[in-house]
Amino acid sequence: MGELETQAQLNRGEVAAYLRQFADQLDGEGDVRFELGGYRATMTPSNPVTFKVEAESEWEAGNAETKQRIEFELVWWQQAATAEEGALNVERETSRRAKT
Repeated sequence: MGELETQAQLNRGEVAAYLRQFADQLDGEGDVRFELGGYRATMTPSNPVTFKVEAESEWEAGNAETKQRIEFELVWWQQAATAEEGALNVERETSRRAKT
C-alpha cells in the first residue's frame, strides 16, 4: 500500500504539458512515472482503466470569488499476492546536479 497526494502552483501551460506527458506515457504499454511537489512514483496501469472526471464549483455568501475544481481519477486492478507486491513506491526527489 502507499499513497501520494501532493500539489504545486503552476500556470495553465505547465499543467497542460504535465498532462500531455502523462497521457503519452499512459498511451504506451509500460510504466507511468509522475513527479510533483518534490515526490515521484512509478505505476504500471493495466487494462481496463476506469476513468472518472469530477467538476465542482463552490461559492459562499459574502465571497467575491468562486472556487472551481476539476479532478481526474484513474483506477485499475493489479495482480498482487502480498501487500508488498501491491505497494506504491513513493520517493522524495533529490536535488539535481548542475550541468557543467
